[in-house]
Amino acid sequence: METTKLKLYGYWRSSAAYRVRIAMNLKSLDAEHISVHLVKDGGEQHSQGYASLNAQELVPSLVIEQAEQELVLTQSLAILEYLDEAYPQASLLPAKLFDKAIVRAMAMLIACEVHPLNNLKVLQYLAGELNVDNHSKQAWYHHWLKEGFSALEKQLEQYSGTFCFGDSPTLADICLVPQVYNAKRFELDMSPYPNIERVNAHCLTLPAFINAVPENQADAI
Repeated sequence: METTKLKLYGYWRSSAAYRVRIAMNLKSLDAEHISVHLVKDGGEQHSQGYASLNAQELVPSLVIEQAEQELVLTQSLAILEYLDEAYPQASLLPAKLFDKAIVRAMAMLIACEVHPLNNLKVLQYLAGELNVDNHSKQAWYHHWLKEGFSALEKQLEQYSGTFCFGDSPTLADICLVPQVYNAKRFELDMSPYPNIERVNAHCLTLPAFINAVPENQADAI
């Protein structure tokens, strides 16, 4: 039997890396975690060595070592889909076709609509190139969170159980929990989103989510 070794390049506060950590924990997968500091010395993600691994100079990157091959995956959603197909235990998607599409839509609402507008490189551009002050930068951050969370809250009214969709964790929860972490870090008032708060709180009672929390990582500051 082929032995597969996984290496996850990430950063403790990276939302995208946080997603992958949750998924790997849910699937009981072991990986070597390699820290890429996104702030120190201008950001280790921009180093020549890491850029040769990930041309976007972002985290996470998943390296799959198998049969003397080294395969590299980037983009958290692509990594999550790969892990779900390669390791089907504890599936991250429901069984029915329509239900899968709903879960993917929830996940993409966060990962493709909210997070890209609020990630580190955007905030650095606002502050550096556009000279946006901290108050205005936080207003920007809150605006996109509110737009996304307001829509997701309505979806959860329709589809949620103990998790975003029904009573099993899915891609939607894996994307939601890191985004709520960021929202609270940037002091967003969460009271308009009781379903999001309820689902997030339930997720954080599970070891797979607890062990993936940024402060529980070896490179946490």
